[in-house]
Amino acid sequence: MEYLKNWWTRLGAVLGTVALAVFVPAVAWASSGPGELVLEAARRRRGSGIGGLFGLVCCLAVAGVIVVVVLLVMRNRRGRR
Repeated sequence: MEYLKNWWTRLGAVLGTVALAVFVPAVAWASSGPGELVLEAARRRRGSGIGGLFGLVCCLAVAGVIVVVVLLVMRNRRGRR
């Protein structure tokens, strides 16, 4: 049970750090003058289905890379003992 608790704590720390590293600068940029212009242009533009699909695939790929990196780090730590 201790192993699961340690794993969950590390995963939470990594996900929290990634979320803060991505969302805090994005929100700060979007609230500035140029960011508001870009957001307004994105709202007015008609979206195509391909753009949404590409965004989803990209998001899943990034999430997969993060999971693989966490697993490799955990495996290397376990192998040193």
